[in-house]
Amino acid sequence: MERLHLRPLQDIRTGRDCEFCRQSDPEFEKRTPLDRLVRSERNDTATAHMSENGYVKHRLLEMDVRVGFPLFNIPSS
Repeated sequence: MERLHLRPLQDIRTGRDCEFCRQSDPEFEKRTPLDRLVRSERNDTATAHMSENGYVKHRLLEMDVRVGFPLFNIPSS
């Protein structure tokens, strides 16, 4: 097998919705599908997100949970 070919079932990335984001983000359903996905073989962590936007939103939600006030609902100036 050539090095550039995918190995069946090992190199194929599959995703699922991040359960942490689903439970913590009231606007989770409005995200783009790629921003909602995490790699299926990993836990629901920020680094498991498949997009940079998903990673950043996950981190903001983690801070929101730790601090206790919503970071997403702060009006921008």
